[in-house]
Amino acid sequence: MPRERGGGGCWLLPALLLLPPLCAPALAISVAAEDAKEQIERLVSQESEKSGKSNKINIELQEIVFVIQSQSNSFHSKRAEDLERNILKQAEELGKELPRVLLIHQMDRHDGAWTILPLMHDFSASYGRNSSWIFFCEEDTRIQIVKLLETLRRFDKSKEWFLGKALYDEESTIIHHYAFAENPTVFKFPDFAAGWALSIPLVNKLANKLKSEPLKSDFTIDLKHEKGNGPHLTPVPEFCTDDLNSYKAVHCATMFSNFLPVCGDPVKKEDIFVAVKTCQKFHRDRIPIVKQTWESEAALVEYYSDYAETSIPTIDLGVPNTERGHCGKTFAILERFLNQSSSKTPWLVIVDDDTLISIFRLRKLLSCYDPNEPVFLGERYGYGLGTGGYSYITGGGGMVFSREAIQKLLASKCQCYSNDAPDDMVLGMCFSGLGIPITHCPLFHQARPMDYPKDYLAHQIPISFHKHWNINPVKEYFTWLAPKMEDSFTEKKQRRIREDL
Repeated sequence: MPRERGGGGCWLLPALLLLPPLCAPALAISVAAEDAKEQIERLVSQESEKSGKSNKINIELQEIVFVIQSQSNSFHSKRAEDLERNILKQAEELGKELPRVLLIHQMDRHDGAWTILPLMHDFSASYGRNSSWIFFCEEDTRIQIVKLLETLRRFDKSKEWFLGKALYDEESTIIHHYAFAENPTVFKFPDFAAGWALSIPLVNKLANKLKSEPLKSDFTIDLKHEKGNGPHLTPVPEFCTDDLNSYKAVHCATMFSNFLPVCGDPVKKEDIFVAVKTCQKFHRDRIPIVKQTWESEAALVEYYSDYAETSIPTIDLGVPNTERGHCGKTFAILERFLNQSSSKTPWLVIVDDDTLISIFRLRKLLSCYDPNEPVFLGERYGYGLGTGGYSYITGGGGMVFSREAIQKLLASKCQCYSNDAPDDMVLGMCFSGLGIPITHCPLFHQARPMDYPKDYLAHQIPISFHKHWNINPVKEYFTWLAPKMEDSFTEKKQRRIREDL
């Protein structure tokens, strides 16, 4: 598949199948026990008055299988387990039989389980006869169980339903392979943060279809945009991404707040080493943008090129520039970090020369990760996941490595098959072979702000964007990523400013 050539050496993969989720920032897992109990009792009472059949809740609760799109990294697995406990606690407060709750990362027999489709056969075989709904949610999705039951009751469970909060592209975009170019707004796809549901008849149909028609695309780029010939998404207003404390939340079955996680003090500036991939032909137009925007946020930054220029300065790694891939350059950066940087520097970030990034926010995010674990963090894509492939971090949005991950990688002797091999994909293949899962964070972005639905970005505090073409990159940086935004505006004001641009 052709890949669009990126700046300092990364590529943007045009999508045939189109990513999901998840790093998932901080959100309180539960309300105080007494408040939660009172709220549930009130909702149950209201529901009983409406239907006159209190037993209906029991039956329907047992018919829902909750699937949390979790990850195996210790930070994420704990968040998913907290959500699982919250779901079960709500069910227990109702005094009913506990529902089934599944965590994606525990389904380790499926390397591509996060893409959901490989699990359809198992869902159909295990739950096709005794369940009505598969409900998917992210680690930070918050669920009002009674309200969810009330919402699903509106839909005939014997029919094929695909339910969620609808997103759409206002303009055709490369991350969705310019799908529906004439009018991209016609295709609606779910915001995973709000949760989404498939009725069992649709699950069974998909399982049968995938048996006879295996996935045709090698690449998984934006899972929430994947599409087929089945039922279109039915928008459900009760599936929300409003904050728990919002006045709108009272009407919501689900809520979500993707605030930046704070797990302690932000990591120190000196704990992050930033490597910028560039080449001589971009020294004059791209490097000045870096210096006008995020460079001052980084205490340790070096520019790696095919030409040493003291005025920047750039470092020639002895790897010739290539027209595609840049794997040789990336592995040379990894070697240099391990052998020449201070052994006390726990984190390495590799970005392209046209990546816009907030080091300020990254420092907060990394407070949630243990640098003693092998961490490989960024925006997740997939290659050949239906046929034994692997996941990888797409380079344009930034690739974050713990020192431990780099040590294990280089000790394995896994390497580029050529200097111009796609670096991000080779890294994904190497880490997969080592049994080290990549960690996905939706706050890293391979494309520009305009390439994502406004409503999707509205519940994010982004860490990076990529590409300078057809935008003013300095303006985009100060609109979306500059540190002063946290100091000057509330999240609500940020959202209003962004929507007005």
